[in-house]
Amino acid sequence: MGFPSHTMLQFALLAVLITSKSLLLAAGSPALSTDKEALISFRSHISMEPSKSNPLSTWSQTLSPCNWTGVRCNKLGKRVVELDLAGFGLKGSISPLIGNLSFLRSLKLENNQFMGTLPDQLGNLFRLRVLNISFNKIEGVILPSISRCVELNILDMKQNEISGRIPKELGNLTNLQVLNLGQNHLSGEIPSSIANISSLTVLNLGTNTLGGMIPCDMARLQNMKRLDLTINNFTGTVPSPIYNMSSLSYLALASNDLWGRIPSNVGVTLPNLLGFNFCFNKFTGTIPGSLHNLTNIQMIRMAHNLLHGTVPPGLDNLPELQMYNVGFNKIVNSGENGLDFLSLLTNSTHLNFLAIDGNLLEGVIPDSVGNFSKALVKLYMGGNRIHGRIPASIGRLSSLALLNLSDNSISGEIPKEIGQLEGLLMLGLAGNNISGKIPTSIGNLKNLLEVDLSGNELEGNIPSSFGNFKKLLSLDLSSNKLNGSIPKEILNLPSLSTHLKLSKNFLTGPLPQEIGSLDSVVTIDLSDNHLSETIPDSIGNCKSLEELVMAKNLFSGRIPHALGALKGLVTLDISSNKLSGPIPGDLKNLQALQLVNLSFNNLEGEVPTGGIFNNMSRVHLEGNPKLCFTSACEKSRDHLSRVILLCIITISLILAICFTISLLLYLRKSKVQITATSESFVRRQHQMVSYDELRVATGNFNKENLIGNGSFGSVYKGYLRDGIPVAVKVLNLCTTGSWKSFLAECAALRNVRHRNLIKLITSCSSVDNKNKDFLALVYEFMSNGSLEDWITGKRRHANGHGLNLLDRLNVAIDVASVLNYLHHESETQVVHCDMKPSNILLDDEMIAKVGDFGLAKLLINISTNQASLSSTHALKGSIGYIPPEYGLGEQPSVVGDVYSYGITLLELFTGKRPTHESFTRDLSLKKWVQMAFPDNVEQVLDPDLVPDKDSLCHDDQIIAPEAQLDCFIAVFGVGLSCTMDSPNGRINSREVVCKLKSIRDNLLKPQPEKKMEMEKYP
Repeated sequence: MGFPSHTMLQFALLAVLITSKSLLLAAGSPALSTDKEALISFRSHISMEPSKSNPLSTWSQTLSPCNWTGVRCNKLGKRVVELDLAGFGLKGSISPLIGNLSFLRSLKLENNQFMGTLPDQLGNLFRLRVLNISFNKIEGVILPSISRCVELNILDMKQNEISGRIPKELGNLTNLQVLNLGQNHLSGEIPSSIANISSLTVLNLGTNTLGGMIPCDMARLQNMKRLDLTINNFTGTVPSPIYNMSSLSYLALASNDLWGRIPSNVGVTLPNLLGFNFCFNKFTGTIPGSLHNLTNIQMIRMAHNLLHGTVPPGLDNLPELQMYNVGFNKIVNSGENGLDFLSLLTNSTHLNFLAIDGNLLEGVIPDSVGNFSKALVKLYMGGNRIHGRIPASIGRLSSLALLNLSDNSISGEIPKEIGQLEGLLMLGLAGNNISGKIPTSIGNLKNLLEVDLSGNELEGNIPSSFGNFKKLLSLDLSSNKLNGSIPKEILNLPSLSTHLKLSKNFLTGPLPQEIGSLDSVVTIDLSDNHLSETIPDSIGNCKSLEELVMAKNLFSGRIPHALGALKGLVTLDISSNKLSGPIPGDLKNLQALQLVNLSFNNLEGEVPTGGIFNNMSRVHLEGNPKLCFTSACEKSRDHLSRVILLCIITISLILAICFTISLLLYLRKSKVQITATSESFVRRQHQMVSYDELRVATGNFNKENLIGNGSFGSVYKGYLRDGIPVAVKVLNLCTTGSWKSFLAECAALRNVRHRNLIKLITSCSSVDNKNKDFLALVYEFMSNGSLEDWITGKRRHANGHGLNLLDRLNVAIDVASVLNYLHHESETQVVHCDMKPSNILLDDEMIAKVGDFGLAKLLINISTNQASLSSTHALKGSIGYIPPEYGLGEQPSVVGDVYSYGITLLELFTGKRPTHESFTRDLSLKKWVQMAFPDNVEQVLDPDLVPDKDSLCHDDQIIAPEAQLDCFIAVFGVGLSCTMDSPNGRINSREVVCKLKSIRDNLLKPQPEKKMEMEKYP
């Protein structure tokens, strides 16, 4: 039986279709393999950071490229048509095999780190419509071969390193809609062939070094919407046809060398404008009023030109306006109401940038500025002829980040409402006639980065609320009438890194020690004030200082040697003061120093030689008659030696005669027994100083010199008559037991001598200026502060590092040594009842000394027949360091000191206080360390110790991390042995010293195989 003819025809057609599809499949597979091979090659030129996840992890040989990240195929799944790897953070170069992706229509590689040059094979991608390689590091030139990509409609290569000329072949891309080559290094002229791209809607050639005249032919691009030629070297006038490209919505020709007048009807011929940017050129004429008729315009920028005339009317027609910048021209509006045009901008509810600065505008700021857009971020009005007051309504501009009203004639007071601008970053009111006090409300502006109130008539004190500016970079209050002392709060601003200028005011009092907190500031200018007393040594902590000007003040005392630590200092001017003593020789070692002015002081001695002192044209020493140069000083010394010799002989003869007479008189007298009271007993021990001497030494016990408070008094830093820095402990006689404490400390320190014990220089038992009893102890001053400061990070070395392992081990041995001495080696056994880091101080050489600046009390048995002198408060100690038996009523003992020392040792190496918030319920510092001991001690180490493990060295020898770990384990073992709950189970202070010294010896044991090669580590 046969099939009908039409059925046979259907079978034949079906067979043909199956065969055709098979052939297509057979043909498609090799093509996809070609694309896959090209992509594999592309990936092989890319490197990824190990720490980041690999976005190309799906690019596997076992998968079809159509399933790979960033790859899209056509509907049949046989050819790659899009490669989008934008923002993947890829590094490497672009493989030449990219040219084999012949069906590719879109190539997006922007926002990566591709380097090298563009492969010429990109020209093979003739179907390409989008090419975006912007924001990479591509070098070389734009390839003419790209012009072979005849379907290209987006070409974006901005923000690379592309150089050379724009190839004329780009004119072949007749379908191109977006051409963005901005932010490269292109030069030369714009090729006229660009005008052939009739479909072009966006042309961005900004931020290059293109030059010459702007081609008139570009006006043929009637579909253009955005034209950006900013930051180039174009010169001449703007071709008039450009102003007739009616489709333009954005026209930017800023930062060139263009001149001529802007047509007054530009707003008519360019009716679709949204952005108009002609700033930084030499345009003349007036502001085109027709721009104010473009109700949709968002940006008008014409700053830094030569425009004149007035601001034309119509600003109230711009509801979409976001930026209006006509600053730095010659625009004039005169009369009392000359600024009323600003009121028209209240209709622009999207305005975020307004600049009219640097013009010739007059008038009073209208109160309506407070009705400006709540989106206003920057307001520039400086450099005009504005007068009157700052309206209080300005405080309503809640989004304001920058307010610049400097260099006008504004008067009145600063409105306290400025304190409502909590987002303000920059406040500039300099160069006006503003008077009154600085409102404390400015302290509410905690985000301020820059404050400039200089050149006004401000008076009163500098508000201590300025201490709230924790982000402040620069502060200028110079050339005002401010008085009072410099508040230490403004010196506790470590962020201050640009300048601190307080010159030309009436500031008084000493310069606070806190000046040393400004370790990042570049310029300090305190000149032309009435500042007095000594220049604090802490100035040496300002390691970034380049300019220090303190001239025309009343500073006295010596020039601090600490200035020699300012390695970057360029200018030093401390002239016209009352400084005395020699010039510090360390100044000659400051290689960056370009100017030194020490004139009109009372300096004496030899002028240093070397460094800047070899170029006396840069050194000013006039007005110091006692200074001399080397040859003159030698002659003076010879003459002085002869005079001294004669005086010595004469005085010796007189003394011999006096001694003989005194001896004869003494033999005729009987001995007299002198009975002394407790107070007179103390007076005999030291050369006592008077109340007045201590009052002068501490600046009348100025709070700015206060360095500590304790239960029985306060401690001040001061300077004795010979310039020696001291710590003066003034006892509060209203506190019960203060006299006992005074006598106990005097007796203790009279009976003990040790290099690791704070030295008592003298004492004072007198009456003050109110005829009340006055007691004080004068100790040596410890320049490197307390161990607590170092543990908490308040103090660091000049290189920014804290205490390393060796530093901490040496401190631990120093403290243990003095405890051993007090407990076992002194004639009178002493128990220190408050051992903790705040009572351990460090001198210039980082040697630790035990002292009492507030809470530490001593328990002394002066002899076996004498009752102990103690303070009842001393038995309490400090929370966290008190041994458990004290809480049960036990008397202070040497084993109690060992417990407190053990807690201090654990804190020193963990960086955690025993009162840290993490220690709750049954967990304590000791138990926390105990749980990690010995296998996991690294988990409880102070984080500051971890980075040192691979770099710690001693005597040119690297200390192996293994040796350091052994050291940590051993130290924690000592600390735990000191803090046993049972007093009988603790080791004594003598054993502590022996163990720690042995630990240090083992740590520093020579390791030849670890010897550093000095030529490799200069």
